[in-house]
Amino acid sequence: MKILLAVDGSDYTKRMISYLGAHRDLWVTGHAFTVLHIVLPVPHRAAAFAGPDIVHAYYEDDARVVLEPVRAQLAEQGIAAEVVHKVGHPADEIASYAEKGKFDLLVMGSHGVGALKNLVLGSVATKVLAKCTVPVLLVR
Repeated sequence: MKILLAVDGSDYTKRMISYLGAHRDLWVTGHAFTVLHIVLPVPHRAAAFAGPDIVHAYYEDDARVVLEPVRAQLAEQGIAAEVVHKVGHPADEIASYAEKGKFDLLVMGSHGVGALKNLVLGSVATKVLAKCTVPVLLVR
């Protein structure tokens, strides 16, 4: 099974990875994992002012800050994964990547770094559920 893990570095990302490790018999053995992190785009005027080199460095740094701890936690759980980061609006990019990549399952935390905005279910999770045709497992 091809499994996509959408991560943002939040506590819910950590819980999701812990869940996968705790249920190795269900989720880890024999599956191919891809980790996806979406970096929010810099507003156009700010990007024009800063220049392409600075904007690119910002995107790379944001991805590194989120993905290094995720890689370490995956390694602790014994989960090997390809790691990808893209720039865009998270819900759109996650749903699109899951479908284009023909993933069998998308796993993500129920809330992200903006958890206070939607107390019942995070706004990105809600939008992904609405847009994505791939089965989604939300970990709280």
